[in-house]
Amino acid sequence: MSYSLKALLGGASVLVLLAGTAHGQTASKMEMTTPIPDSITTPGKVETRLGTLNFVDGFPDEATSEKIYDNLDFMRGVDAFLNAMPGASVEALRVGLASQGADNNQTVLIFEDLMDSHSLFLTGNTESIYNLMWLDTKAGPLVIETPPNILGMIDTHWFEYVGDVGNAGPDHGKGGKYLLLPPGYQGEIPDGYFVLRSPTYGNLFFWRGFLENGSTKTAVDNTRKFAKVYPLSDVANPPPMKFINVSGREFNTIHSNDFHFYEEVNSLVQSEPNEAYHPEVLGQLASIGIEKGKPFSPDERMKKILTEAVAVGNATARTITFNTRMKEAYYYPDSAWFTGFIGGSYEFLQQPGVRYLDARVLFHYYATGITPAMAIKRVGIGSQYAVATTDSRKKPLDGSKTYKIHLPPNIPAKSFWSFVVYDNQTRSMLQTDQRYPSIGSDKKDLVVNADSSVDVWFGPKALVGHEANWVQTVPGKGWNVLLRLYGPLEPWFDKSWKPGEFEPAK
Repeated sequence: MSYSLKALLGGASVLVLLAGTAHGQTASKMEMTTPIPDSITTPGKVETRLGTLNFVDGFPDEATSEKIYDNLDFMRGVDAFLNAMPGASVEALRVGLASQGADNNQTVLIFEDLMDSHSLFLTGNTESIYNLMWLDTKAGPLVIETPPNILGMIDTHWFEYVGDVGNAGPDHGKGGKYLLLPPGYQGEIPDGYFVLRSPTYGNLFFWRGFLENGSTKTAVDNTRKFAKVYPLSDVANPPPMKFINVSGREFNTIHSNDFHFYEEVNSLVQSEPNEAYHPEVLGQLASIGIEKGKPFSPDERMKKILTEAVAVGNATARTITFNTRMKEAYYYPDSAWFTGFIGGSYEFLQQPGVRYLDARVLFHYYATGITPAMAIKRVGIGSQYAVATTDSRKKPLDGSKTYKIHLPPNIPAKSFWSFVVYDNQTRSMLQTDQRYPSIGSDKKDLVVNADSSVDVWFGPKALVGHEANWVQTVPGKGWNVLLRLYGPLEPWFDKSWKPGEFEPAK
C-alpha cells in the first residue's frame, strides 16, 4: 500500500472517529463546563413534516441543509404570494386597462352601458357606471378634476389608500380639483386644490356614477363634461381627454395564480421606489430573486419551487376567502353572511400596530378598491357589503341547484340594494345566458311583497311565476354572491335588519 493511500485511509479513520465522538459520545467535561438546558440544544435527529433532519452536534448535514433551504425558499414564495398579492392585483389592473387604451393620464375607460360578465374584474357590479384610469406622476404632479355625484378613490400601485373623491371625499359630491403629488415631492404646492400624496408613481383611479331612473346618461355626461386629468405644468392649457366605452368588451384585470404572478410583482417592484412598501415584504421578494434593479431570472430549481409555492399560496388564499375560519368575519351567528373588511379596518389592523394577515388576504383575493368609506360606519353615505359562499346548511352554493332567499321588510339602503353573482374560479361575474348576473331595487319589474320584503331565486332555470326575481346559475359551476347596500341605514349597522339565508328550494 502506498504512503499516500495509507495517509488517506488514516485521515478517513480520524474523520470516522470524530464523527463517532460527535454522534455517540458525551463531550469531555472541561473546567468551564456547566449544565446546558436541553431546550437550547438540537438533537442529532429531528422528526418533522419535512422528514428526518440530521445534525452532527448541532451542525446540519448536507441533505438536511438542502431540505431546509428548499423549504425556506418555498415558504418565502408562499408568503410572497399572500403579502404581495395587493400589488399584483393593481399591476394586473394596470395591464388590463392598458390593453384597452388607458395607458396614459388622459384616457378614461367608462362602462357607459354598465359592466357585464364579459369583462373580468374582481367582484365588479352591474348597477353603477364604472370609470377607470391609470395615473402616472413620474413627470410631476397631476391635477384631477372630478364630476359631481360620484364615489371615487385613488389607491397606490401596492393597493394602499391615497384618498377619496366625490360623495365620500372632501368635495362632498359637488366635484372638485385635486392635486396628486409624486413620491418625495418637495416643490411648491399652489392653493385651490385638495392635496393627495402617494408613495408610488403609478396609481389606480376609479369612480362610480349612478343610474337615474334606470339610465346611465347623466353619469356618463358628467364624466365626459367634468372629468379631467393633466400635469400641473399644463394648467394653463390642459391636453384633451379621451373617453373609451368598454361595456361588453372582453379583457382581464385579475392577477395570475401561476408562476406569472411573480413576474407581475417583479414588474411592480422595478417601476416603484422601495420606500413605497414594507421592508419585510420587499425582503421576502428579494429572497426569491425579485429585487429592484436586478433581473428576475430564477434557475430551474427555484422556478420549480416557486411554481409549487404559488399553487399553495393560491390554495391558501382561496381557502381563507371561501371557507374562512375567522369567526369575527361573520355578521351573525350561524349565518353564511360575512364581511370583506374584518374588524372594520381598511388597513386590516387587528389592533393598533398589528396587521390581521388573513383579513387582508381575504379582501384582496376577492375584491378591489381600498377606502375607509367601505369599511367604516357612515349612515346614508358610501356602501356596505356582505358576502355569502354557502347555503343555510353550510354547503357550497351549487350552480345545479335552485335556492330562495328572503330579504325582510324595509331593506336598509337609502340609494339602492343589489345581489351580484360571481364565479368561484374568477371571482368575477358569473357568465350565464343573462347579460347581467344580478338583481336589485333598480330592476324595473322586480316583484316586491306587500310588506316591502323581497324574495329572490337563484338557479339554472326560473321557477314558474318567479321569472322576474330570478338570477341564473350554471350547472357544474360554484358561485358566490355579494349583497350591496348603497347609502346603508342604521338597521344595517345595529343588525336589527338581517338578510335571510340561501335555502335550497323544495
